[in-house]
Formats: sequence, structure tokens, C-alpha cells
Amino acid sequence: MVTTLTSREFNHDTSGAKKAAARGPVFITDRGRPAHVLLTIEDYLRLTGGHMSLAEALAQPGTDFDFDPPRMTGGVFRPADLD
Repeated sequence: MVTTLTSREFNHDTSGAKKAAARGPVFITDRGRPAHVLLTIEDYLRLTGGHMSLAEALAQPGTDFDFDPPRMTGGVFRPADLD
């Protein structure tokens, strides 16, 4: 089931828009023309073939990871070779 909301309706009832997205895509119009589509993450992943970029994966709520890169030894800098 497709739902269409104006930008104003979306701003006033975001919760309702999210509930409608559980039933199908929500088209959000701007000045009467479709401008955005709200989808559940499941629908989005299905449409994209389940592929998500690293940036998208890191932007997910609750994403937490440990990053402890090894320290370089011996110095990183060396004189420039201008010859």
C-alpha cells in the first residue's frame, strides 16, 4: 500500500509516516510533486539487494565497534629526495 503525504503532513505526524512505511512506501511531496520516499530498512535492503556501503552501515543507530590500529615504529617521516 502506497501512502502520499505533503511535507507539512510529514512534519506534523512523523510517527504516523513511520507507521505507514511499515505497510509500504510513503511518498512525501513538495509543492505537489513527489520529492522523497520513506521506506523501512528491510524494504530498502531488499531493493538494494542487501548491499550497504560502509558509510551507511556505520550510520546505523547502535553501531559500535572497536578500532585500535597498531602503532607504527621507527618513525613515519624521512627527508625529501629532491634529486
